[in-house]
Amino acid sequence: MSESSPRPRGEQGRREWTPADVLSAVRLPLAVAFPLASSDGRLVILAAAAASDLLDGQLARRYGGSALGAVLDPVADKLFMASAFGVVAFSRRLELYEVLGVLLRDLVAAGAFLATLLSRRPRAMPARASGKAVTVAQVLTLVAFLLHSPLLRPMAWATAAIALYAIWDYCQAASAGGPAGEGNRA
Repeated sequence: MSESSPRPRGEQGRREWTPADVLSAVRLPLAVAFPLASSDGRLVILAAAAASDLLDGQLARRYGGSALGAVLDPVADKLFMASAFGVVAFSRRLELYEVLGVLLRDLVAAGAFLATLLSRRPRAMPARASGKAVTVAQVLTLVAFLLHSPLLRPMAWATAAIALYAIWDYCQAASAGGPAGEGNRA
């Protein structure tokens, strides 16, 4: 198929930016803005980041994704969460080990990606329900932080538990020869 021929709906590998890629890219400046914003501003930024994460996957499934999006989406997700939980860590409202627990799935995923890259056998895993559950729990933990909720610490521990389950789930899928995905857009 030539570069100018139309690709079937949902096919990865396009070189141009797709609407889903633009939404993923929005999380990059949001990651920079989050630490600089006021508490109210952080709530708006978190809402925008969560909405872009939800919608980019829907757009990619409906209109097709790109090779760029398959990399950009998880990188933008992890950078945003690292930035946001950096703010949580600096606030000292959670212990550092609790923040690391909340980010455990992201840290393991980044390490696994680097390992596959260095082995010259990069492999993308499609999003799984357990990974989506971690993302939802991370967002709820950030909401608890921003609203000064007494549920912050229990939410962090619950998120860490869900992250451990997600790591186990992804390891099971990978060891069972789970599908080498077209990316891992949620």
